[in-house]
Amino acid sequence: MEVEGKVIQFIGERTGVSKAGNPWKVKEYVLETKDNFPRKIAFDFFGDKADQYPLNVGDEIVLSFDIESREYQGRWFTSIRGWKSEPAGAAPQVGAPAGDPFAASAPAAAPIPPAVSNSTEDLPF
Repeated sequence: MEVEGKVIQFIGERTGVSKAGNPWKVKEYVLETKDNFPRKIAFDFFGDKADQYPLNVGDEIVLSFDIESREYQGRWFTSIRGWKSEPAGAAPQVGAPAGDPFAASAPAAAPIPPAVSNSTEDLPF
């Protein structure tokens, strides 16, 4: 999923070590959308993505993210995990219409030549 907006707050950075002994890092932010009725969305970048996409308050971005919910002691918690961030208004890939992520991977179709008929009938088939 994607959303465009402005980073309005850096919540903070947390680090730790998993039970398996692996270090982890998460950076949390708040994004405000550009809708008629702006919405605020808290999201995070986890692991390598935390350093790969450094954001500053005031940055206009397009955030690509996944939504995940999980249960803990009978209650459900939802997180928005970013996996890519681009500056807002960045040019789309050459040959890809905006909003169609599959257009760039599809080969261009060759034009269909007109049918040639030696028949004197008016029917096209």
